[in-house]
This record gives sequence, structure tokens and C-alpha cells, in this order.
Amino acid sequence: MSSSPAALAEPPVRDDRAAIDKAISLLLCFGDQASSGLGVSELARRSGLSKSTAFRVLGMLERNQVVERVGKDYRLGTRLHELGRSVYAPGHAQIRDLLIPYLTDLYELTRETVHLATLHGTEVVYLAKLYGHRQAPAPSRIGGRMPAHCTAVGKVLLAYDPDAAAAALSEPLGRYTPRTIADAAGLAAELDRIRREGVAFDDEESRQGLSCVAVPVMGPGARPMAALSVAGVTGRIDTRRHAVGLRRVSAAAARALTRSARSRATRAVPPTEL
Repeated sequence: MSSSPAALAEPPVRDDRAAIDKAISLLLCFGDQASSGLGVSELARRSGLSKSTAFRVLGMLERNQVVERVGKDYRLGTRLHELGRSVYAPGHAQIRDLLIPYLTDLYELTRETVHLATLHGTEVVYLAKLYGHRQAPAPSRIGGRMPAHCTAVGKVLLAYDPDAAAAALSEPLGRYTPRTIADAAGLAAELDRIRREGVAFDDEESRQGLSCVAVPVMGPGARPMAALSVAGVTGRIDTRRHAVGLRRVSAAAARALTRSARSRATRAVPPTEL
């Protein structure tokens, strides 16, 4: 007896992924359209979900303000942006706002790509970046992270933070170019040199064709609060020459941090105790 077409039909494929996995799959699919938005059909295609499942999961995300509707499309919502900001230390925004004028001074002095960064565990977070017509091939981006051991800003911050340095030296060190320092002994020696000289260099360690020089910005108690750097195309930029101006701008930025800390401390003391 012949089977009916219905009996021969393949059973529907069950998607056993947990709801959280499906939600994350959808969020990762936005890509460059995170702010402009995408339709359900396209998000379902990119995530490998059925359209009905994508619609249901997007509804849950919308109720929690992780995504929001824009006409018939969806884009990332305000709650996700708030979560992203909370990843970093609360003082990062204050440091950025206070030191942006000094980063501007550094750019005016060098006319090269300049960075302001701080340490987050064993990674650096780029708080600000300025560049002109001669852009360097730098992998850095504002709000982005890089492993500290392969960048000038990261190495100079590790050198003055014993706990972070110990953590970095205990982890596997990724190699990003043939010049990356990827062994603990080599990195320890490099950090010792940086502490003696007060300046760090990245000679094509994070990306081939990129050279960089960085110094720390010290806060109260001689603690490194941030780092400033100058980057440019290898062979064109003289990082050793830029180290002089970089130290001068960093010293001015450190004085600003100290004044700000003293001002906050004064405001915190009740008038009767002054």
C-alpha cells in the first residue's frame, strides 16, 4: 500500500537550543545594522531560527528593552547600551572627560593618531582616540578592548600595576604578529624596562605596519590612572622623538588628575571640619 504524501513528509526539525542561546544568536546578528534595524525575516535567516521563533524571542527581548521596534524592524535597545556601559569601571567616564583636553593637546603637538586608554583586568579599554588625515592602521576603537601585553598603552599600565602584571604573566599570551611578546619571561623583562624608563613601545606587536609609544598618566599616590599614546605607520613615525612631548603632556594630565582628586576630597569634608 502506497504511503500518502503526508506520511512521507519529513518531521519538523526541533531546535533544542535554550531560549538564552536563541536570544544571543539574534543579538549577535544585528552587526552594522544595530542602530538602523533589521526585519524579522532577515534576523531569522542570519540566526538560523524559524521566523516564528525569531518573532517570539524578539518579543521577549523587546519587553525587557533589550531591543526596540522601529516600524516593522528591530534594533538594539537602551537596556543593552546601559549594560554595556556598566561593564567598565564607573571612573572611566570621569577620566575620559577630564583628560580629553590633554589628548587634544597631544594630537595638536604630533598630528598623529593618539589614544587615551585605561586598564580593565589584563586588557586595555580605549576611552578616546583622535586622528587626522594620516590615519594609522590601528586596531583600536573607542570603547574597544585589546590584550594589554601587545599594546604600548597596555604594557605601560601593566608595568605600574603589580596585580594586573601578575595576572597577565600567568595567562597564555596570544601572538598577533611575529613581533608580539608571547612568552612570560620576555614580557616580564619588558615590564622591568618600562618601569626603569617610564615609556613603552609597540613595534608592530599588535599589528604589522603600526608603531606606537605610550606613557602612564599618574594619579594621586603615583597610581597609573590611564595611559596616553601616539601611533603611526612604521617607518614614517619616530616614536622615540614623540616620547619627549608625550611625557610633557602626560605630566600636565597627571597634575589635572591630582587637582581633581583634591577638589573632590575637599567637597566631601563637612564645612565645620575644614
